[in-house]
Amino acid sequence: MSLLTVDELTVTFGGRGRKASRAVDGVSFEVDQGQVVGLVGESGCGKSVTSLALMGLLPAKGLTIGGRAEFDGTDLFTMSPSARRDLRGSEMAMIFQDPLSSLNPVVPIGVQVTEILERHRGMKGEAARKEAAHLLDRVGIPDPTRRLKEYPHQLSGGMRQRALIAMAVACAPRLLIADEPTTALDVTIQAQILELLKELVDQEGTALLMITHDLGVVAGLCDQVNVLYAGKVVESAGRRELFAHPTHPYAHGLLGSIPRLDAPRGEPLNPIRGSINDRIAWADGCAFAPRCDRYEMGCLSGTPQLGEPRAAGHQVRCVNPVLDDAKAEEVPA
Repeated sequence: MSLLTVDELTVTFGGRGRKASRAVDGVSFEVDQGQVVGLVGESGCGKSVTSLALMGLLPAKGLTIGGRAEFDGTDLFTMSPSARRDLRGSEMAMIFQDPLSSLNPVVPIGVQVTEILERHRGMKGEAARKEAAHLLDRVGIPDPTRRLKEYPHQLSGGMRQRALIAMAVACAPRLLIADEPTTALDVTIQAQILELLKELVDQEGTALLMITHDLGVVAGLCDQVNVLYAGKVVESAGRRELFAHPTHPYAHGLLGSIPRLDAPRGEPLNPIRGSINDRIAWADGCAFAPRCDRYEMGCLSGTPQLGEPRAAGHQVRCVNPVLDDAKAEEVPA
């Protein structure tokens, strides 16, 4: 049995006098212990809302959540608020997208790390401070004892992200959710953060749910990849299979729009036309149809279902998938 099983998750925002808006529309995936699963897509496709729903961090007002999300056999959505708080931080943890806004700006880093140790591990005083310094050292922050006394604005962007990771792994969680952990960091720091996350998975057996729009991150880290569009998974495959044979026109377009080092000088990029707002309701057909170069009338015959047009385990939600290998990508082993 998988550590985390998400089945037909829906998240709808609404309220009195407001039209209901479905941000996540029937998302299903699994994460095993020691596995890295990616949720990939443009901003606005439902990646972050999915993670916040799993963590129980969405505002309750006007919120409707459907489907199931089982963590180690227990449905997260039926747990009491107190049980959810006990689980969050100890068994499940999250690295948020923007470390500067995620950390409390008026509280020293040391206090923010030690309060997790006090809440979930029962540590106090000097023992908690020593463990906090050890955690900062573990994630590569130099002179950790001094950094404990500093405030978030006194740290660089990379150090703030490392501090967030230290807080997330303080209780050795079995599931770690990383929401765009390398956003706004330079490429050197990005590589260090990704290497750190890879070590956690390899050494601790942590299950990692990686949320990103960076396909380079996916190529170097993820085992299984789920491509989201307008709140639904449109393609799901192993990393190597997805990069070698992108089959949904959206996933094919994402890979095709990446600059290649082996491309002829001056060759123009091939972006996906339109924006995430150019879509139709899934009930009326494929939401990607208005932007798709492979559009046909069958695309408007109701919600397309996930199928396996190419290989077992490679699921695609499309009536006219890309089945040629002209733009197959090389992927790291």
